[in-house]
Amino acid sequence: MKIAMFSMGSESSKRIIEALKEHFDEVTHFDVRRVEMRIGKGKPELFYEEKELNEEFDCVYLKSSFRYAVMLKALASYYDGHAYMPIAPEAFTIVHDKVYTHISLEKAGVKTPETYITPSVKEAKNSLDKLNFPIILKIPGGTHGKGVMFAESPAAAAGILDTLSELRQAVMLQAYIETGGRDLRAIVVGDKVVATMARKAAKNEKRANVHAGGTTEAVELDSHAKKMAVKAAKALKAEICAVDILESVKGPLVLEANISPGLQGIMAATKRDIPTDIAKFLAKETKEFLNEKKSEEHAEKLIEETNEAQQIITKLDFRGDRVLLPEVVSKMASLKEDQEVILKISKGKVELEKS
Repeated sequence: MKIAMFSMGSESSKRIIEALKEHFDEVTHFDVRRVEMRIGKGKPELFYEEKELNEEFDCVYLKSSFRYAVMLKALASYYDGHAYMPIAPEAFTIVHDKVYTHISLEKAGVKTPETYITPSVKEAKNSLDKLNFPIILKIPGGTHGKGVMFAESPAAAAGILDTLSELRQAVMLQAYIETGGRDLRAIVVGDKVVATMARKAAKNEKRANVHAGGTTEAVELDSHAKKMAVKAAKALKAEICAVDILESVKGPLVLEANISPGLQGIMAATKRDIPTDIAKFLAKETKEFLNEKKSEEHAEKLIEETNEAQQIITKLDFRGDRVLLPEVVSKMASLKEDQEVILKISKGKVELEKS
């Protein structure tokens, strides 16, 4: 099996690459900063260090800074359907926007802190009386705890909003959850939480983020919190990610997620070999992806030769709340875009016919 990893070559990425070599036949690393995509000649063309990159891979893992979200999204779209990818193309839009993240989590039934999103600073000020103080103000695109502000009173919040208005910055208002400056980070790999650490904010600091001077220790999530972390990852279309959680009197609340988390801190705290967890998961899922692909190709060949109906066993691929049919189904049934079809639906069964 062949895997390509696109990253910036961080220490975490290097550790993952070494682990991948134990589970894949070929492992190739590409620096995402040296990738270019050209569009306009009928199909997208990918270049690496000015040379065309047309090599096929069985698995593609994209792990890099939010600064390269556009390139990562382009790469994910390019390889989508051709290789197994643990992070869907839309995840790079969802996770790098706190507004989109909260809406996606809310739709999936994942509990989050009470949050207000308004169209303007004026409307944000009007919402201040709906919240109990202190509150948190967030810039939707902030990372590493940056763009997060604390307001103890309506007057303090109004002052921050005035400043953000001058900078033409969008803002979210969020209830402050008292946790003693502590939050939890869980690393989700597939259907499992493989490691969790507690982060404690530095003195006089509200953010528990390690980049803001916080300290860490290993902890074990209870089964409810583990299920919620996995559910959050699924809602954000990411099979591998970090999920940040607050422990509140109402139970665990998900703050946000990171699809390119640093692993050194949590590995030091938990002593868990997370790169190996990731490598094993990617190898298992890639094998399933390839077997499914072979099954579809075999079914397509059979129907071409015999013109008889064939059964295909496949996993459902959701786009939001909609199911995306496998490519082989569209080909075998000669389905075309905007074509009218008849759907017959009963419990546990769906039939599709051309009208």
